[in-house]
Amino acid sequence: MSFAVNVKQYKTPLNVEMGDTILQTALNSGREYPHGCQSGNCGACKSRLYSGDIQMSPYSEYALTQEEKDSGLILACRAVPWSDCEVAYLEQDEIVAHPLRNLNCVVTDLERMTHDVTRVKLLIKTGGPFDFSAGQYSQITFQGLPPRDYSMANQPGNKLLEFHIREISGGKISAFVNKNLKVGDAVKVKGPYGISYYRNNHTGPILAIAGSTGLAPIKSIIEEALKQNAKRKIYLYIGVRDIPDLYLVEYFKRLIKHHTALSLNIILSESKESNKYRKGYLADAIANDFDNLNQTKVYLAGPPIMVETCINQLRKIGVRDENCHADAFYTEADKALMAEKYE
Repeated sequence: MSFAVNVKQYKTPLNVEMGDTILQTALNSGREYPHGCQSGNCGACKSRLYSGDIQMSPYSEYALTQEEKDSGLILACRAVPWSDCEVAYLEQDEIVAHPLRNLNCVVTDLERMTHDVTRVKLLIKTGGPFDFSAGQYSQITFQGLPPRDYSMANQPGNKLLEFHIREISGGKISAFVNKNLKVGDAVKVKGPYGISYYRNNHTGPILAIAGSTGLAPIKSIIEEALKQNAKRKIYLYIGVRDIPDLYLVEYFKRLIKHHTALSLNIILSESKESNKYRKGYLADAIANDFDNLNQTKVYLAGPPIMVETCINQLRKIGVRDENCHADAFYTEADKALMAEKYE
């Protein structure tokens, strides 16, 4: 048995089998639907239910507050229809629609950036042109291994793609990249995906917050923003555990010499010896440094706990959700834990 779910952005309805979610059915049918963690923890698939009955599997209140639920909002990744329905995913303040591409690429450069981060550069051989917005990500497949999501660190409009891949404890794919991937290897890339992209129509200040390899999409966003307006005020905050985890610091210092409106703040969460940089957490640094971010767009990327704590702090100082664009990097282990937690 299945139910017809009319998504207002689609020309034809989805046929959702009993027990399946709206999001999974949409993705399985090859349709675009905003999403992130797919586990009820990020809120990227937030949608409005106009009619019909759905059952929501358990989810985090960070992703959907009680007030939002009472107003008729749902999470498509947790929404299981029990009747024919009509829904609409929430439109972004600036919609982009790039063609989904299946690219065949080759590794042209591998550079160890830290003890556990490798910068991978891929040249598009076939399947292009590849259009994306700064801040988006792709699914990458290395030599038949399961695909993984990684954000582009380069500016759009380049046949050479850049990714920052951190080795995760127990991670089969990241371990392969950091130990076995070689220049000349073939790699498949599918994308772009993601809704935490740079908003071209915004001309005000930018607060960019990166945790660990969240620096990849943030780098792309900053480069694109400076390309469009070299005098725009941009506050860059980078958070890592300790000095050995830092990378691209000298690159951003050189960038600042040419773009004095760009500022760099480095926060170390576990450093016990260094007095070179601030110590603490990104959310606390934001709370200390800002009391008014009116007219500011905020872009965040990195570990889920960092993204969540920063968003909570940003809300406290009055940043509206529509001005906050976050990309939490969920590992496969994170997703499994969330699925177990919310089942």
